[in-house]
Amino acid sequence: MSESPSAVTAPSGAEPLYRWSPVHEGETAPLVLLLGATGYVGGRLLPRLLNAGYRVRVLTRRPERARDFAVSDVVEAVTGDAADADAVRRAMDGVRYVYHLVHSMTDRRDFQRLDRVIARNVAGAAAAAGVRRLVYLGGLSPRSGPLSAHLASRREVGEILERSGVPVLVFQAGVVIGSGSASFEMIRHLTEVLPVMTAPRWVRNHIQPIAIRDVLHYLLYALELGDDVSGVFDIGGPDVLRYDEMMNGYARLAGLPRRRIWALPVLTPRLASHWVGLVTPVPSNLARPLVESLQHDCVMHDHRVDDFIATPPGGLIPYDEALRLALGRIEVDQVETSWVDAAVAQAPSDALPSDPEWAGRVVYTDERAIETTASPEALWRVITGIGGENGWYSTPLLWALRGWGDRMFGGVGLKRGRRSRSSLRVGDVIDFWRVEVCEPGRLLRLRAEMRLPGLAWLDLSCETNTRTRYRQRAIFFPRGLSGRLYWLAVLPFHGLVFSGMARRIVAIAEGEDGGALGPASRHRSGEQ
Repeated sequence: MSESPSAVTAPSGAEPLYRWSPVHEGETAPLVLLLGATGYVGGRLLPRLLNAGYRVRVLTRRPERARDFAVSDVVEAVTGDAADADAVRRAMDGVRYVYHLVHSMTDRRDFQRLDRVIARNVAGAAAAAGVRRLVYLGGLSPRSGPLSAHLASRREVGEILERSGVPVLVFQAGVVIGSGSASFEMIRHLTEVLPVMTAPRWVRNHIQPIAIRDVLHYLLYALELGDDVSGVFDIGGPDVLRYDEMMNGYARLAGLPRRRIWALPVLTPRLASHWVGLVTPVPSNLARPLVESLQHDCVMHDHRVDDFIATPPGGLIPYDEALRLALGRIEVDQVETSWVDAAVAQAPSDALPSDPEWAGRVVYTDERAIETTASPEALWRVITGIGGENGWYSTPLLWALRGWGDRMFGGVGLKRGRRSRSSLRVGDVIDFWRVEVCEPGRLLRLRAEMRLPGLAWLDLSCETNTRTRYRQRAIFFPRGLSGRLYWLAVLPFHGLVFSGMARRIVAIAEGEDGGALGPASRHRSGEQ
């Protein structure tokens, strides 16, 4: 019988394996520029760099997300976009080491141009600033033959960085397994939902997965190498498996029957990505580059990295153990980062004005307010427990239909869930919303990321005077005639959905204060 996931101790930034003393005694700690700090890998690398004794600077379009880092008081944030050469030059001032962890994981037609622009900005600014080392994380790919557009773009980025004249380490990794990784979520949901499936031929290709913990090991030790070490290095875990074997490895660990998988030659990457988008939380626009990369054998071609970086104590993590670690993090609600962290749909200029009625444009609102006997603390716990496993506290069928409709039109749908059941931070995803403002005890503002003919927000707030008051406000900025017609079409459903949600939130909060366990309480207490 396999070990229970809840018994697994998963990695964290404070784990002894990653807690090193500063390696540069007698001088100011070196400054590291981390590009992609709000992404899946970058968000995990940041605390480990600090534990290793480095100072860290991040470049971000949304400084409020940087402020929400658990270690924000010791992280310097520069506001800007990596596609802006001036912003990159500002961020590069005084930097010794640079991590380039920015990828355009979308199906937009211009993603290759954007990757190229960012790579040239980073290469030029690093050379001008006298940076000692660039570290880039790319993808495993065949040495010859045609590549998918995304793998070709990653290879091109590495080549641009290598031509900068700065010592460069390009790590090429295959499928990354960790709690919250897109590859892990694809395997997990495909396996859990479909006991029998037809699949593209790539399920027979060979994959060399690597645990996120081992990826971080290589990235961290890259800064300890001499300036004479440079080039492209493959990294991977100890197992080489077919993709269908990886799925059945998950089924075995999760106690599920063996999955029957038939490979068909007719499923194109586009069709397969839409299929993945319907079955898993990973939307088709992100699934497509992942699917395209699996059309090739993703295995290490050489092990030269072992000549320069020692494997972690205990060796590289086998695939089954990587799955156990990922499930363990989910079980104890300690998912550090998720694949959804980097996918911001709107630019900062789309932030909701504090007074939308004064914004000089058409605005529709739906407002609800209820006084309650619940304590402010209980009400806030229920507010911040919304979404994911707890749902939206009213008419689950209507919410599910809205999610399916969004998926059918290429949106993110309702399956993304939450990074954590018990905590929220700016930038977190809650199903098809994203946290834009989180003022503890007072205001939770969610920005809609579903497909809409306009912009939408949902404010959930807790007010206190002589009594506790719950206030809820939906805001919609319509785009053209279609936006106005959309609002009129959904208005009858709002009366049912939003009024029920407000009443239920208040009732659960009052039940908590009275000793009853609502859905949010059960999840927090661990009762399933």
